[in-house]
Order: sequence, then C-alpha cells, then structure tokens
Amino acid sequence: MDLRTAAAYRPTKPELAVFVSGVTSMGLEILAVRIIAPQFGSHIYTVGGILTVVLAALSLGYWQGGKRARGATNREMSWLLLATALYVAIVIYASDLLLIQTSTLALPPRYAALPSAIILFGPPTYLLGFISPYAAELSQKAGVGEASGHVYALGTIGSILGSAATTFVLIPAMSIDTIGVLFGGLLVGTAIVLTLPSISRKPLLASVTIVLLLVAATGAGPITYDHRGDVVYQTQTAYQELEIIDDGDTRIMYLDGARHSAIDLEAPDRHVFEYTRYFHLPMLMTEDVDDVDRVLFIGGGGYVGPQDFEDHYDATVDVVEIDPGVTTAAEDYFGLEESETMTAHTNDGRQFLQNTDETYDVIILDAYKQDQVPFHLTTVEFMDLVSDRLTDDGVFYANVIAAPNGPASEFYHAQQRTMDQAFPDTYSFRTSESNDIQNIQIVATNHETGFSEAELAERNDARNLSVDLSEAVGNYMPASDDSDAPILRDDRGEVDSLLDPMLGQRYVIEETEDGSGSSEPPSPSQSVGGEPPIAATQQTESRPPLVVTPFGR
Repeated sequence: MDLRTAAAYRPTKPELAVFVSGVTSMGLEILAVRIIAPQFGSHIYTVGGILTVVLAALSLGYWQGGKRARGATNREMSWLLLATALYVAIVIYASDLLLIQTSTLALPPRYAALPSAIILFGPPTYLLGFISPYAAELSQKAGVGEASGHVYALGTIGSILGSAATTFVLIPAMSIDTIGVLFGGLLVGTAIVLTLPSISRKPLLASVTIVLLLVAATGAGPITYDHRGDVVYQTQTAYQELEIIDDGDTRIMYLDGARHSAIDLEAPDRHVFEYTRYFHLPMLMTEDVDDVDRVLFIGGGGYVGPQDFEDHYDATVDVVEIDPGVTTAAEDYFGLEESETMTAHTNDGRQFLQNTDETYDVIILDAYKQDQVPFHLTTVEFMDLVSDRLTDDGVFYANVIAAPNGPASEFYHAQQRTMDQAFPDTYSFRTSESNDIQNIQIVATNHETGFSEAELAERNDARNLSVDLSEAVGNYMPASDDSDAPILRDDRGEVDSLLDPMLGQRYVIEETEDGSGSSEPPSPSQSVGGEPPIAATQQTESRPPLVVTPFGR
C-alpha cells in the first residue's frame, strides 16, 4: 500500500469496531491494575490474576462470538458495544463497594483479588471478545485467512494504542473515573457510527441513557464511610494513587492504600510510628556524629525523615523519590522546602546511585511499593553498589517488613544474608515485642565494627542525639542462622515467593504516645501497590497503641 492509497483508506464499520474494541480492552486491563491494586496489593498475584481473567474472558468471548457470527450485523455489534459501555458505568459507580465486599471473602491471600477482577472486568472483556469474530464474518476480504488476519491485526494495533495511551497519557493526566467515562464514550460513539446513516429510536435512546449514566457515575458513587479520616487531597500519579488524609491531628500520606508518611499536626516533633525513631541508629555506628556530612534517603514519601535529619544534624541531605507527584504533595502538605542542605532528586534509587559520583556517610533505604521493597533494591548487586557509594566508614540502613522468626521471616533472613555478602558487619533490630510482621531494621557498616548491644547502649548514653535510642538498642536481635536463606540476585526473582508466607497475616506498627519523640514518616516511601491499612487500633496503659493491618491486602 503506497502513501497515497494509505491516505485515502477509510476503515469499514466492522474494522472500526475491531480497532475500538482493541483500544478499550487493553485500556481497561491497564485500569484494572490501578483500581484493584490499592485494595489487594500490586504483587505478582494481583497483576497475574488480572491478566488471567482478561485473557480468559476474551477467549470465551471469541469462542461464543465465533459460534454466533453467522448472520452477524453491524447493529448487533453496536448493541455489544453499548452493553460494554453500560458495564463500564457500573465499574465507575460501584468499584469501591465491590472491592470492599470481595475483600471479605475467605480465600487464600494469593487468590484474594480474583473475585474483584472477575466481577469488575470479566463481563466487559467478554462482550468485547465477540467483536473480532463478528467483524471477520462481515469482512469484505476474499478469503477466511485474509479476513481473520486483517481483523486480528487491527485489533492488535488498537490494543497497542490503548495500552500506550492509557499508560503514558491518560493515567498521568486524568482520574480513573474520567478515563472510564472516556472509554465508555468511545464505545457509545462507535456504536452510533455502526448504525449510521439512519439510527433508529431504540439505540439512540440507549446511547443517550448510557452517556448520562457514565457522567452521573463519576460523581454519584455509593456513599461509604472512610474510616481513615478526612480526605485532604487525592490524585492519580504516573505510579500510583496518592491520598493525603487527616485522622484527627495526624496527617497521613497513602500510596495505593498503604500508609507511607505521617506527621502530628499539633506536635510536629513527634514520631507518629515508633519504628521511625530507629532511622537514627546509623548515628550510633559512625565514628563521630559531627563527621556525617552527606546523607542519602532512597525513598521520600512525605520527606519527614529527611527533614528531621536536616533539622538535627549538620549534614547535607539528598533524597531520591521516583514519583514527582509524591514530592509535590510533600511540599504542599508536609512542609518540604528544598534548600542548600536539602535536595530532592526525581529518579529511581538504583539508577541514581549508578549515575552519581557522590559518596555518602549514611544511606537510608526506605523505598516501598506498597508494603514491599522493589525487587531491584534488594539484590546483592544493589548492595555492592550501595557499598561503593558509601565512604569507607559509612553506614547503610534498610527498613524491611517481615516477621522476626517463623515462615514469615524468610524475606528478612534472605535480605540480611544478601547484605552480609556486601558489608563486613550487619545488625538487626525488631520494632515490636510481638512475633507478628513488623518493621525490622537492618544496619550495615562499610568496615568491620563488631558492636555489641552494650557498646551501642553506651554510645546512646554518650551521644546527645535528637531521639533516645535505648529502646531501639534493647530490641537488638542476635545473629541467627540464616545459612539456608537464599542470596537475592538480579537474575533470580525470589522476592515474591519469600513474601508469600506473609500474605494475609497481620502487620503491626507500634505508635508513640501523643506529644513524644521527634519528627518522622511511618513506613514505605518510594513508589512505583492491600486493604486500606488501618484495620484496628489497640492500646493498653503499659504500651503505646498498635496499628494492625493485613499484610499485602
């Protein structure tokens, strides 16, 4: 086909239907991850489950459509597109309610997202599967092979466009509901074109009604009570859903439904979560606090931890945060101000270390994709890179979510053994007396140190740090036998299998009493996908409250 022929080409109505069905089916598949991940996590089981449901629904649609294709008409295809658009309106309106309801089903955690994926995205994808065999039947091509090949090519081109446009253009610029309305409107518009030049009253009324339902669904979702507090800000960044929520005097940043940073609006010097005090442990392991000139945080979140270091130490702080939307939210809602001693870098943490010539006295890894560290920030290759970017007597700190022992401790043991390959000495500290999943802090020194718990306690007494670390030092975990734990490598993606025993178990964060401590963020930071995490709060007179949430749900 020469350029002149291509320019003069006008697709037939069946070809247009196939192309639009490809755009919409792949666009809905991308949206499915963004809709379902905040409730169930973005681990491999959620993403793989969505792909399985979409492919199964399409296959069933192809099969049923092929059986019914003889005698197919453009009008029948228009009704299929209208029915799909109607279901998109249902997804926009009821997705939050359906996600909450399906999350209560008694299923193994790895399969927890399947019911939501089936209910929300199975029917529309199944209906779109009818379009290709119908279009092949209506094709003007001479042979069956040419007709089917032409249809599949157009559908695939549409899928490529739908995937690219949704990923790189629509999600960064629009809300999920708005994108849903856009896809619904595209389906309705295509359905109308299929019935032209004369459209009868019934499909016209149906088209108008569905358009009204699509528009109404964006602002009339089912009334639900958000137990987390008052939503101050909400947006879809290129990487995740970002929410700022005020729960009384506590302001919390949620990324894909998981808590990532928090401040006390009335007592800004308070560490909202107990474990964030532990971020200062590297300052006990340096030769002299005054010698710490450069600190790097991998993962910014609300930037409360980096700001705390800037306020209390005479050091220059660099922060690597992959999501610029998170940095903007930190500026607007968490008081972040860049200065000569505080610089934010929009980059992936590993790429930043590969490209920088700077060396740091302390590097703190607090980068999370919902409730797990991104795989490429866990491997021995990454640890070697960190060691190279530390000064000779530098200290590396990693925030790890796992259990201290038992099956749910597999990732912790693997991470510590991996760090042992790159650093002379590593030290682990639990943050809760329970054996539940919690934040375990692993600190590694770039030279041999051999600190005992007593020596760290003496340093804590002698050094006038901004936070008392006596409780943190008291939670020192003696070295355990982790010789059976795997060493994490770039070419061996074992993190998901190591996290598998933790799925669905409770994840405990101990919370400080009001008005105590310093300033700091709660857990994860860097973004790139769990049930909204505050599932219960417990408090006794002798211990601070606990925040309890299912891990990975």
